[in-house]
Parts: sequence; C-alpha cells; structure tokens
Amino acid sequence: MKLKRKVEIAVISDVHLGTHGCQAKQLLTYLNSIEPKKLILNGDIVDVWQFKKRYFPKSHLSVIKKVMDFAANGTEVVYITGNHDELLRKFADTEIGNISIVNKLVLNLDGKRAWFFHGDVFDISIQNAKWLAKLGGYGYDFLIRINQIANWYSDQLGKERYSLSKKIKNSVKSAVKYVNDFEKVATDLAIENGYDYVICGHIHQPKILRIENKKGKTTYLNSGDWVENFTALEYQFKRWKIYNYNKDKLSAFYADEELKDMNFKDLIAAITIVEQPKPEKKQKKKKG
Repeated sequence: MKLKRKVEIAVISDVHLGTHGCQAKQLLTYLNSIEPKKLILNGDIVDVWQFKKRYFPKSHLSVIKKVMDFAANGTEVVYITGNHDELLRKFADTEIGNISIVNKLVLNLDGKRAWFFHGDVFDISIQNAKWLAKLGGYGYDFLIRINQIANWYSDQLGKERYSLSKKIKNSVKSAVKYVNDFEKVATDLAIENGYDYVICGHIHQPKILRIENKKGKTTYLNSGDWVENFTALEYQFKRWKIYNYNKDKLSAFYADEELKDMNFKDLIAAITIVEQPKPEKKQKKKKG
C-alpha cells in the first residue's frame, strides 16, 4: 500500500466534469495520492453550461464519489461556485455534513488572511454577454477534442505532445492582456482589503506571483485546471506550492481499486444514496 501525502489544504479548480476536455483519470490519480485536511473546489468543477446526459463517463462520476469519500472520512470540503457551475449559487451557504457551498471564502492561515474566489466576477464577457462566453466555451471544448486526436497520433509516432489551445491563447495579444488585467485587478483588490493571499481559478493559468504596490503587498495564486495543465495548489508547513501532475515523480498512484471495479450504476447509487445511521441498541437493565 502506497503512502499518501498529508496536505493541510489542497485547491483544485476548472475540472469541467461533463466535457470532453476534462481529464478526470489524471485528477483521480492525484486525489488518491493525498490526504487533505481541507479540500477547496474553486469553481467550474461540474460544467453545467455544456452538460449533456449522453456524456458523463464513469471516470467523471468517480471524481464526485472520491470527493464525497473525502468528506465522509473527515476532510472539510468547500465548494466555491464558478461561472460554469453558477447554478449552485442559489445554494450558497448550504452545509451538508463536511461539504459546504459558498461563493467566496476567507481563511486565516498561520496569521495571514487568504481570500478564495473563482474569479469570473472580473470577466466582463460573462457579466454582460453570457451567450458569447458560452459560445467561447463550446469552441474551447471543440479545440480540446481536436488537440486530443492530434496528440493520440503524436503518441503513436513517438513525438512530443502539443497543446494547440495553449499556443493560441499565448500568442493572441488580447488573451495575454486579459490574463495580465485579471491578475492586476485581483491583486489590487486583495491589497486594498488587506489580504495576504488571493487564490483564484477561472483563467486556467497556474501561477504564484508576489505583487507589491504603493498600498502594500500580496501573493496571487491560481490553481490552473484539469483540462490542459493538470495542476493544483497545496498549502503545507506555512508554504504554498503548485502541484503539477506531469512533473510528479510519484504519479504511480492510480484511481482507487474500489472505484475502478465499480460499474456505472453502482457509482450513481453510491453518490445518491446516503446511508442512515443505525439506531443505538438499548441496554437491558439488570435485575436486582
């Protein structure tokens, strides 16, 4: 049995369960390698925008089951809503056992204030033209599917994998400017409100960046995504780091055998059926 890494806080975002771009198996491998005290799901975990009944593979269900297992075993799970799972915002401030749903989160980490939120509040295209943002989401998913086919052929030929969508995003000036603007707005607000850390998702760009201006300083962190980058944020021993699945020397961890062997119907049952606590047996009074 492989030892799991103990992590105080693990942060993942932009998983996009229910889309072809989601790399659920890699995420399962990562989740199975850690024992977090707190698991923060920072938005766009389930992609409600592109959800289709005909496409929700077993591996995607297994991710949900794994998160629920964490909660059942004592891990505090915080689901921060994003734009692709905005449907959950009507349930904000709801708690079910060890799972809570919020729109934002503030934590005290070893005397420092950390501000968590998804980040779509800064996105003008989402706030003012949601239909355009959704169209962009479909286009991105289509691009990912083409990229997967191209990479399959690259694997067969023994060539290096290539990210077409990353190349396009990094070469378009407006996209680069958007990322820079996003980071600046987030850090300016964090400094103004006295936060030592500001932790976002949304833009699929993993990063830890120390920012200082005339008003103060803060650390900007982004957990990246599980579509292209396969990254997460981890907090342990008073330090933040970016976990990168592609560079993990311990990636021999696999999805739980229990989940692997469960069929589709059993997974759904495990997710939807909550076991009721057994009633306590009354002790019989001794005579005399």
